[in-house]
Amino acid sequence: MRSQIRFNAFDMSCVGHISAGTWRHPADQSHRYTDIEYWTELAKTLEAGFFDGIFIADVLGTYDVYGDSHDAALTHATQTPVTDPLLVVAAMAAVTTNLGFGVTAGTTYEHPYPFARRMSTLDHLTKGRVGWNVVTGYLPSAARNMGHQDQLEHDARYDHADEYLEVLYKLWEGSWEDDAVQRNKSTGVYTDATKVHNINHAGKHFTVPGIHLVEPSPQRTPVIFQAGTLPRGIRFAGANAEAVFVGAPSKQTLSSQVSRLRDGFEAAGRPRDAAKIYAMATIIVDETSEKAHAKHREILDVGDPEAALVLMSGWMGVDLSQYDLDEPVGNISSNAIASTVASFKQEADEGREWTVRDIAEYAKVGGYGIKIIGSPSEVADQLEQWVSETGIDGFNLSYAVSPGTFEDVVHWVVPELQRRGVYPTEYAPGTLRHKLHGRGDYLPEEHHGHQYKISRT
Repeated sequence: MRSQIRFNAFDMSCVGHISAGTWRHPADQSHRYTDIEYWTELAKTLEAGFFDGIFIADVLGTYDVYGDSHDAALTHATQTPVTDPLLVVAAMAAVTTNLGFGVTAGTTYEHPYPFARRMSTLDHLTKGRVGWNVVTGYLPSAARNMGHQDQLEHDARYDHADEYLEVLYKLWEGSWEDDAVQRNKSTGVYTDATKVHNINHAGKHFTVPGIHLVEPSPQRTPVIFQAGTLPRGIRFAGANAEAVFVGAPSKQTLSSQVSRLRDGFEAAGRPRDAAKIYAMATIIVDETSEKAHAKHREILDVGDPEAALVLMSGWMGVDLSQYDLDEPVGNISSNAIASTVASFKQEADEGREWTVRDIAEYAKVGGYGIKIIGSPSEVADQLEQWVSETGIDGFNLSYAVSPGTFEDVVHWVVPELQRRGVYPTEYAPGTLRHKLHGRGDYLPEEHHGHQYKISRT
């Protein structure tokens, strides 16, 4: 049986996401990120293409690693300016009925108590279609602007995140019983106070004695998204993740990431398929291969190599402006997105030595993710090969030109995959969690967060 393929859209509430400088393309509309219509139109397009959801990235800081300044990031619109990703979700939910929403928020600089309320609110407003992408932060500028000298070390950020999630699980799963809300007009009791419980959390980083402020939402805990393929990140994902995003430019590196993640799920006492794994990819497609490659050349012409290095410097935690363009990157260490550096090192171990120049050219379109260019049948062939040879479940699709890249995928690629019987022709019912895993609306018993459930009557 041929493997099924799933799509997420990968976007960000900014002009320049991960295709560097392509906002200059005549067809690009990403500058409309401040218009609510941009998001509602995109949501309807994605739902028409049966995407699992739209995953909205975020940063709380500027990409000022390159050249030790944010000037280049501002010049090239490298994820700056950027607005809050959570605020557009309710609007997109209002014009769709099935599309899921993965929103990024960090554990380092916001207290979990108000964050729990914000996510429960979105889960109610979307009728259970929201997920949270857990990030620990990687930009030093964010740390400085939040009153710190620098961010915590990579593994220490995950230690902090462990307790952050413990507080959230207690609030989401352990505070309100299912039947606490009575809405009894005869007795005048809206909520049975005996069925709402203080969480009494007192830990190293947080003290939260009280109750969750929101009655149980459709999923209680939003679907947990995560990205990270180093040992500490894998341990975190093994316990918590229900969907994981990975990125690598080769099948061998990607396959290794997938295998390590599935080993991590198993080590945590969960099934090897406990989380859907999506690989970052950019698709450029047209009616014919010739038209697709011509479209790609047009996009490359407006892409900016310096903008790509600004982005990659932030991801890698290394000022690439200090390196010769032909210098290999194999010996770089990172306190940012360490898995990005690890991917390049693994590529070097496998015989592909990346130079700074290589990174600049490759990352102009789609960052360091997969690039697939061609006719609908050529793209479908490659998608199937990536899935069958790496073990991923689907793709986190970024845009080269917005919203045109997404519209092209829906118009050309989705019908071809459906014709082959490897892509959905309808949505599963229910919440985002049930749509993804088919096991109901709530955390399964083997999930780390399930232990915080209170006895329910």
